[in-house]
Amino acid sequence: MPRFSAHVSKSTRTSNTVVTELPPLRIKDLPVFPKGDPEKHFELCVVIVAKVAASDGVIFNTFRDLEEQGLATLHKQFPNLPFFPIGPFHKCVPEEASSSTSDQSCISWLNTQAPNSVIYVSFGTIAAISKTQFLEIAWGLANSHQPFLWVVRPGLVHGSDWLESLPTGFLENLNERGHIVKWAPQKEVLAHPSVGAFWTHNGWNSTLESVCEGVPMICMPCFSDQLVLARYVSKVWKIGLQFENGTERGEIEETIRKLMEEKEGEDIRDRSLKLMEKANVSFKPGGSSYQCLDGLVKHILSFE
Repeated sequence: MPRFSAHVSKSTRTSNTVVTELPPLRIKDLPVFPKGDPEKHFELCVVIVAKVAASDGVIFNTFRDLEEQGLATLHKQFPNLPFFPIGPFHKCVPEEASSSTSDQSCISWLNTQAPNSVIYVSFGTIAAISKTQFLEIAWGLANSHQPFLWVVRPGLVHGSDWLESLPTGFLENLNERGHIVKWAPQKEVLAHPSVGAFWTHNGWNSTLESVCEGVPMICMPCFSDQLVLARYVSKVWKIGLQFENGTERGEIEETIRKLMEEKEGEDIRDRSLKLMEKANVSFKPGGSSYQCLDGLVKHILSFE
C-alpha cells in the first residue's frame, strides 16, 4: 500500500503554511470534521487507501479537465489500477428527482432580475452557522446592493427555527431586492441567466453544479473536503473568491463587489465559462467522460 505524508517543520509552521506534498493546500485547508478525532480521520483515510488498492477499478464523479493533475498523481500511486472519471453525475439526473421540496417562487423572482446580477446563497443540507454569522451575512448582502436569492433552510442557524434572527422589516426594506426560501431547485437556479454568482459552502455536488453552469463562486467552506475544494476553486481553477478574513459584513460587501463589479470578477467569469464548456464537451462523443464510460463498460464486461 502506498504511504501518504504531509508535514512541515513545527518551528516554522502556521495555519497558512503550505503543505509541501499537497500544494496549494495550507495546513488550515486540510480536511477536518467538526469536533472530530484526528486519529479517527487518519484511520478512515488508511481504510480508504486500502480499499482503493484492493479494488478492480475506481469510478470518480469528476471529469479529466477539472482534475487532470490529481488523476495523474493517483495513476502514479496506483499504476495498475484503472480509473474512470465519468462525471459530473448530476448531468444525468432529471431535476424533478431532487426538487420535490423546493420553493418554485424563486424562479418567478429570478425572472424579474437583470442578467448576471443575482447572488445565489446556499450552504447545503448539513452546514450550520451562528446567529451572529447569520446577521453578518444578511447585512453584507443588503449592503452590497446586489439582488440576492438566499436559501435559509430550517436548522441552518443555531438556536433558530427559521428567520427569527433577522431584524424586523429587513426584507421589506430591501424593496424586493432580496428573496429568501427554505429550499431551491439548485440546478435550475444556477442555470438561470439572472444568477451571476454562487455563495456556497463548497460541497462537491454544489461545486460541480456551479462549474457546469459557468457560475463564479464565493467560497465559505465549513468542514471536511469543503476546505480543499474552496482552495481549488479560488487558487487552482481560479473561478471564485474565498473569504480569508472571516465573514464580517464589510468583508462580505467587498468580496461581492470585487466579483460582480471589478476586473478581477470579469476574469473569474471568463474562466468559469471556459471550464463550463470543457465540462459540456466531456459528455459528447469523443469527450473524456464519454470515453471513460465506454472504457468502464468494457472493463466490467471483461470479467464475464
